[in-house]
Amino acid sequence: MSEADQRHISVLGPEAVAALAPRTGGIYVDATFGAGGYSRLILATAGTRVIGIDRDPTAIAGGQDLVAQADGRLALVEDRFSHLAEICAAQGIDAIDGVVMDVGVSSMQLDQAGRGFSFRLDGPLDMRMGGNGPTAADVVARAAERDLADVIYIFGEERHSRAVARAIVAARKEQPITTTRALADIVARVVRSKPGDIHPATRTFQALRILVNEELDELERALVAAERVLKPGGRLAVVSFHSLEDRIVKTFLAERSKSGGGSRHLPEVVQQPPSFTLLSRRPVVPSDEETAANPRARSAKLRGAERTTAPAHAVSEESSWPRLDDVMRGG
Repeated sequence: MSEADQRHISVLGPEAVAALAPRTGGIYVDATFGAGGYSRLILATAGTRVIGIDRDPTAIAGGQDLVAQADGRLALVEDRFSHLAEICAAQGIDAIDGVVMDVGVSSMQLDQAGRGFSFRLDGPLDMRMGGNGPTAADVVARAAERDLADVIYIFGEERHSRAVARAIVAARKEQPITTTRALADIVARVVRSKPGDIHPATRTFQALRILVNEELDELERALVAAERVLKPGGRLAVVSFHSLEDRIVKTFLAERSKSGGGSRHLPEVVQQPPSFTLLSRRPVVPSDEETAANPRARSAKLRGAERTTAPAHAVSEESSWPRLDDVMRGG
């Protein structure tokens, strides 16, 4: 199999598309187009149409060959996937048959040193999926020590977050931290690891990437948008790669699939009817064969649900994790 072919294989691709159950004449959104793996599988069902969304202009440019092959059945849009309802409306579509999302950074982005996502390859400390907004270098240069510690603890689940933040602030007083290797070296000096452990900087890099791209906010908003545009019987399939993302998806679908009346303590509060029915109680995980072929798949979880006829639920308040704008105000 060629390197190009490997790029087109999405983690849990067949399982995610099977959850969508594509049918002739159906309209589907591939909310995280990437290398087009899910779109290819959906388009294999004759008569389907796909709207592919990606905020990364490289992914959109790389998908043009598939657009040509699809003969009018694939439209690509460079945008955030949280805007999927507006994107569908702009295409003249008010209801769709399925949405698939693959949340987080793509292998293509990790493997390009110039994108600054990985410490395996030295490059500029960027981490932006799109071309706009502050870079990770901007964050480590300007964020207050307390904010850095919170970001690294909450988004990276790093137990040594305070020590890491303190080391970053001390190092940036000496010289700007502008490369992935420089940051990884700073973290490795304060986070000890044993042979066989993940690299000491893994959690810090994850945290900065999530903040820079506002990934958890994007995911929450995209789930709400999918609920609004899916028609009754339409399917939602979400592949996530770490516990923070999976928790958001699991909580969203659990809340939307609950049935029953109001609380016995507050009988006047009537619970909204379920807007989704779960396809399964437990997530689908990759097979041993898939994880052997692609170690990055090992933490993936697929959750799916089918839209009911009930109206979309009211949008609850956003979660209280750190926000990029607040962190960039510095201290």
